[in-house]
Amino acid sequence: MSEQQAEPSSPVDAEVHAQQQRHRASQLAQAVRHELQKVLIGQDTVIDDVLTALIAGGHVLLEGVPGLGKTLLVRALARCFGGDFARIQFTPDLMPSDVTGHAVYDLQTEQFKLRKGPLFTNLLLADEINRAPAKTQAALLEAMQERQVTLEGRALPIAQPFMVLATQNPIEQEGTYPLPEAELDRFMLKLRMDYPEAQQELEMVRQVTRSTKADMLDVQPLRTLLQAKDILALQRIASELPLDEQVLDYAVRLARATRSWPGLTLGAGPRASIALVRGARARALLRGGEFVIPDDIKGCALAVLRHRVRIAPELDIEGLSVDQVLKQLLDQVPAPRQ
Repeated sequence: MSEQQAEPSSPVDAEVHAQQQRHRASQLAQAVRHELQKVLIGQDTVIDDVLTALIAGGHVLLEGVPGLGKTLLVRALARCFGGDFARIQFTPDLMPSDVTGHAVYDLQTEQFKLRKGPLFTNLLLADEINRAPAKTQAALLEAMQERQVTLEGRALPIAQPFMVLATQNPIEQEGTYPLPEAELDRFMLKLRMDYPEAQQELEMVRQVTRSTKADMLDVQPLRTLLQAKDILALQRIASELPLDEQVLDYAVRLARATRSWPGLTLGAGPRASIALVRGARARALLRGGEFVIPDDIKGCALAVLRHRVRIAPELDIEGLSVDQVLKQLLDQVPAPRQ
C-alpha cells in the first residue's frame, strides 16, 4: 500500500487524499479476510475480530477446545503477512528465559552476549498459554504492554508491528493455570471459537480429506498480502478515522456501566474504554466506513469486555455466562442515534 508523495494543496484535496487512503486500506484488509476464509471455514466472526485487533494494534486471546482451528488461524495470518513469525508452545516446564532470551558466555570474546528469544518478532503465537505457570506467563507482560524486553538490565525494543495471539484451552481442561487479571487486561480482545455449523463442518471435512496433510488444511496456497509497513499504515489510517463525541461517550458509558452492573462483581477499567474506541475504528475501516458508528462499538464490546469483568457467583451457579450478562448490559445501555 504505497503512500502518495505529493502533499495535498488544500483542505478539499486533503480530504480526498484521506478518503482514497481509507478506501485502499479497506480493500487490503478485506482481501486478507478473503484469504483467511479459504482455510478457516465457519469462523468468519473470529476472522473479523482478529483483523480488528491487528488493525487496532492490540493483542488477542483465543479460547476454545482443542481441534477448532485456533493455531490454524494464526498460521494462516502469518502466511498472509510477510514479516517475522514465531511460535512458542507453552508447557509446564517452560522458563521465562525461553520466551524472552538470555545472556550466553562467548569463550572467544570472553564476554556475555545477549541471545534474543522468540518474543522478538512481529507476529507471536503463544500456543496454549495457560499450560505454563504464572512466572512464565508474566514474561509476556512487559513485551505486550511496553513493546520492549529487559534483558540483563538492558531495555531492548521489539520491532513494530508486534502482535501476540495467545491460544488457551478452557480452564476446565486438565493441567491448565488461569491467567492473572493483570495479564488478561493486556489482551485487547478475548475471542471464543465455537464448533462450526453442520453444513460448515461438512465442507471442512470435505476440504481436509482432499488435502495432502493428515488432518489439517494447507496454508501454503494463501497469498502474502501484507508487509510490516502495510500493517503500520493500516493502523495509522484507522486511528485517524473520524469519531463523533457521542460515539466516544457511548464507549466510555459501556465500560463504566460494568462497574455497577448487577451480576458483575468486577468491572472493566479505563483500558476497556480505550480498547472499545480503537476496536471500533478498526471495524469501521474493515467494513469500508468513512467514520465510526455506534454499531462498531457494540460489535467489538463482547470481545473487549468478557475477560475484564467477573460474574457474581450466584449467577454462575444459576448457569448464566459472562456473555449473557454483558448482552443484557449492551441491550440496556442506550446507544446514540445514528
